[in-house]
Amino acid sequence: MPHLIIEYSANVADVVDVPDLVGAVHAAALATGTAPLDALRTRAVARDHYAIADRDPSNKFIAVTARLGAGRSDSEKDSLVEVLMAALDEFLGEEQDTIMLSVEYQEIDPAHRINKNNLRAVIAERSKDIETR
Repeated sequence: MPHLIIEYSANVADVVDVPDLVGAVHAAALATGTAPLDALRTRAVARDHYAIADRDPSNKFIAVTARLGAGRSDSEKDSLVEVLMAALDEFLGEEQDTIMLSVEYQEIDPAHRINKNNLRAVIAERSKDIETR
């Protein structure tokens, strides 16, 4: 049930390829092993209305929220947050000079969540097909 939600000021798209940003964050999360392939969802949404610091039009932000189910250790949570920030750093390079970055981990309370993952069986079947090729 991992969800990676990337919010960004709309002006980020002027300097960054957002689909590639989504891909970099998604790949980084998968590499940790904390977010399983058959459950990970990564998405990005631009925020058109925002005020950042002194409101200089070159100011930007990217905020990544990682929402995962209960059961991960503090070290797994810390590692995921650190890996996601490192992925942002690497992906953005010098473009991040005027971008405020944040990564936050939120635990999903299973008592107040209903989840139906129809992709799990499909992905398992795809994996079998790849192994037999």
